[in-house]
Amino acid sequence: MSDARVPGEQDDSGLPATVLAGGDTIPAGASSAANRQRRSLESRLPAWLVRHPLIVGWCWIAVWLGFMALSDSLGWADWTWYAFVAISALPTLIASLWVLHATPRALLKPSTDTVLSHFFVRFLTLIFAFLLWGVSVVASASISSTIQAAIGANEREVTALGLNLLLVAIPAVIVLMWMALIVRCAWFLRRLRGWRQTPLKSKVPKKFLRSRPRLRAVVIGLAHPGLLLVGGLGASLLALFLDAAETTLNVYL
Repeated sequence: MSDARVPGEQDDSGLPATVLAGGDTIPAGASSAANRQRRSLESRLPAWLVRHPLIVGWCWIAVWLGFMALSDSLGWADWTWYAFVAISALPTLIASLWVLHATPRALLKPSTDTVLSHFFVRFLTLIFAFLLWGVSVVASASISSTIQAAIGANEREVTALGLNLLLVAIPAVIVLMWMALIVRCAWFLRRLRGWRQTPLKSKVPKKFLRSRPRLRAVVIGLAHPGLLLVGGLGASLLALFLDAAETTLNVYL
């Protein structure tokens, strides 16, 4: 059904109604009720949150970091620690993904980058890729020799242990890929809205939450590159290094 509408007709109550192309009508009372609901949600946002969304975001992360330290010192269950990590990063993650989803990629074409900077970034990327490849080769050789020394020449046991190590490494690899995604999103947010709490010049589409300016201010304020790096990347680093499961090789004699 097309979205074409014919305004001006009236329903039985005498109020103007919206007529869809297929003949269905939407009473004016229904649309006005939806508008009232949106205005009610707008008015419920606290003024301090609308004025200082970035400061609120930093305070939110600090509070949940305190809960993480408390849970670690009191020996709470492990799932509470992971829950605190996820909750601390949730507001900035939701806001950042919301803003990035609403922004067309065409708005982020680099118009001021020079040819030299373009090639230099690619040069650094190739060097970094070579270093990663070298580290992976050395790590593979070390793991292979360790397995052979621990188990011996039993091919079935070597294969089973190798698969177990692969399964253990999958969560760590997923976390690393997630961290790369967070860095990439923060990079685009820097180009999209800058580092200010309330950006003076922003490439966020004007139609994004146009009818809800207070919510727009909160979402753009929380979608901050620094806040995303600390909340998303910092939480991932904590989960990866501070509370990571230890993997050991059991040597069978």
